[in-house]
Amino acid sequence: MLITRECDYAIRIIRALSSGDIMNVPTICEKESLTSAITYKMARKLEKAGLIKSYRGSAGGYALNCDLERTTLYDILTVIDSKMLLIECMQSGYDCSVNQPKQPCLAHREFLRIQMNLNKELKECSLAKLLHG
Repeated sequence: MLITRECDYAIRIIRALSSGDIMNVPTICEKESLTSAITYKMARKLEKAGLIKSYRGSAGGYALNCDLERTTLYDILTVIDSKMLLIECMQSGYDCSVNQPKQPCLAHREFLRIQMNLNKELKECSLAKLLHG
């Protein structure tokens, strides 16, 4: 599946933090109806990518660390799933008996076209547009 539950959680974490407030994971979970285990995991990935920042201490939590106008949906999804492919056979180095240089697979070619269009659309969708219309 292209848009996994983890990708959905990441977008919802960003949405919760788009208010500009520092929020801890239980608050994010309550606000976005998320489970804590996956929220912690996705928050760590988003923090490692520099999209959110963590604050320690009793008033700690996470805050947005990216520009919603310049950060795209593609940016978020590829932080969570770097491959983000429609179908497994599109992976680099995948050996497909049906898709050969002398006789290419027409389905593979169509999936590649769709993947390119999808990536283009995701790169054009800023988080500001996604979250605030």
